[in-house]
Amino acid sequence: MTLSFHPEFNSAEFLALSKQKPEVTEAEMVQAVRTLLLGLGEDPDREGLKDTPKRVVKALQFLTKGYSESLDELLNGAVFTEDANEMVLVRDIDIFSSCEHHILPIIGRAHVAYIPNGKVIGLSKIARICEMYARRLQVQERLTLQIADALQGLLKPQGVAVVVEATHMCMVMRGVQKPGSWTVTSAMRGVFSEDARTREEFMNLVRHNSNFR
Repeated sequence: MTLSFHPEFNSAEFLALSKQKPEVTEAEMVQAVRTLLLGLGEDPDREGLKDTPKRVVKALQFLTKGYSESLDELLNGAVFTEDANEMVLVRDIDIFSSCEHHILPIIGRAHVAYIPNGKVIGLSKIARICEMYARRLQVQERLTLQIADALQGLLKPQGVAVVVEATHMCMVMRGVQKPGSWTVTSAMRGVFSEDARTREEFMNLVRHNSNFR
């Protein structure tokens, strides 16, 4: 079952759905990595590779730990009533994800802004939301939308804006082999979508000291 965040699902429902998958033991995962090594012409029993299957499984479990997290647990009540109506921007949030097509790294940063409508969120929670969705097998387009939709659903703000800029190792290390290429995606909600001046203010703030111009 392939799942992505949808506004119709609350965090508990999403987590429950994500658990409806075939049960695979860690030992089976380790054996699968051994099989891959054999297929590559390696000897998984030689000294340098003896514990590699276990290490690979542990690494993948960490890199995809976002599947076992939920927005409710992550927030821990850190949404507050506040009479604020000016833009809140958290810029340059480091993003480390894995592309779902090759399970190779996606490395970049996210810039997230919202305009409150009576509620604000703890600033560190914005970074944690980015982290939760990044720590899954992803495509950058979906990651950007998930961050925006999560904040929009949690706060019902006047608007949300998200820009993600990243380099994809599947383009750098293999395939077209184009180091230095960056992919930029954006998602605009509410006033950021409707008001060109508000959107331009956000984009000007993001462009400062950023990889994209």
